[in-house]
Amino acid sequence: MNPWLAALLLLAATGVVGFLIAGPARVWSLFGPADLGPVAFETLRRRSTPNDALACPAGVCSAKIDIVPPVYAVSAADLARAFDKAIASEPRLMLVDSSGQSASRRYIQRSRLLGFPDTIVVRFIALAGGHATLALYSRSQLGKGDLGVNRARIARWLVKIGQEVPVARSCV
Repeated sequence: MNPWLAALLLLAATGVVGFLIAGPARVWSLFGPADLGPVAFETLRRRSTPNDALACPAGVCSAKIDIVPPVYAVSAADLARAFDKAIASEPRLMLVDSSGQSASRRYIQRSRLLGFPDTIVVRFIALAGGHATLALYSRSQLGKGDLGVNRARIARWLVKIGQEVPVARSCV
């Protein structure tokens, strides 16, 4: 066998073993914290790279919206409880911050194979008539693209929420 090829294979194998021993969370932490922090939806500036997604009611976010969430026929507090139930089955999801009487929460969800971290922020918004809606922003810590993972996550979570509480009206 060519010694250069053997050395390259050994280096690759060592890197994989090191990755597996250290664990994805530790390796990716070298690029910064997995939790990318809170966002202010009103002044949110989207990334120039396609590795984030935003669901937001019209008039709340100044940034480009990917999905307009429905208005739910429940209060913001009830929507928050339904949200908790809806996402309880999500794999590799960790709550990292909950503030403002449950009006805002932040999560980290990691990819299955390599443990890439995404930060997801949700805010529950009370509306007139006892209704509510929410804003969701999902963004990747690493890379310049996400193969649509963040948008698919938001769409999946909205479907799950709709199975828990009635939709008053769709805003799409």
